[in-house]
Amino acid sequence: MIDLHLHTTASDGELSPDALVRTIAAAGIRTFAVTDHDTLAGVPAAAEAARAAGLEVVPGIEITAVHEGRDIHVLGYFLESSSELAEFLDLQRVDRRRRLVVMLDRLESLGLPVDRAPLEGKLASGGAVGRPLIAAALVAAGHATDTSDAFNRFLGEGRVAFEPRVGATPASVVSLIGRAGGIASLAHPGKITDQGLIPDLVAAGLPAIEVYHSEHDAAAVAQYRRLADAHGLLVTGGSDFHGPDAFRAEFLGRVGLPAEDYARLREAASRRAARG
Repeated sequence: MIDLHLHTTASDGELSPDALVRTIAAAGIRTFAVTDHDTLAGVPAAAEAARAAGLEVVPGIEITAVHEGRDIHVLGYFLESSSELAEFLDLQRVDRRRRLVVMLDRLESLGLPVDRAPLEGKLASGGAVGRPLIAAALVAAGHATDTSDAFNRFLGEGRVAFEPRVGATPASVVSLIGRAGGIASLAHPGKITDQGLIPDLVAAGLPAIEVYHSEHDAAAVAQYRRLADAHGLLVTGGSDFHGPDAFRAEFLGRVGLPAEDYARLREAASRRAARG
């Protein structure tokens, strides 16, 4: 099985890269990509563990862009070393820290303090921190019953501690991934509120779209497959697994990318690499 959407403790996943590799191998996944949010920090350890386990790994990332005040996630695959990408991710972490501090300060002012040290330590080590980890900290502090409760009452859009993100546009992120030698894919398009953004991104050069995802039902898969076929887009897919106790955990080993789509993706990456 092929799963090109997985997360580790480098961002908001529950498992370290080596633990993730053991878990996905047990689930029958033989080809995978670590796609942590706004960081490549988990890729080297995952690649080393994959070699030892005889699995194929694709260098990946999930970059957060912003469109009309909302997060839009863009996956990147087969990335090469790039100083421009590294500088961009540094800026992403700066804004993540700004946003983290604002939300934690608001929570504290509401009488809902949490332990900041683990969150700030993850940022300092090159990892990425987002609202799911703040939600988990709220649960650990006894301020919320679970992460859904934390989002519903405190962290969701329009809630008392919410702080909007500041960032690059989706089109600029697609272009950045291309300049870094990678292939950009629009993540989980079924979760995007403004569906009109998708044809705009296609017109701007988006090369791929995530058709297969844990939150895409059969109708959504068919819809985005038709869109991919109509515009000559490559197709990606994966479970978006964050850990055994996280939302969507049951889809690991059940949602993945068909082999023929992966073959086209690899071929496109090889052509791009040959062009330099």
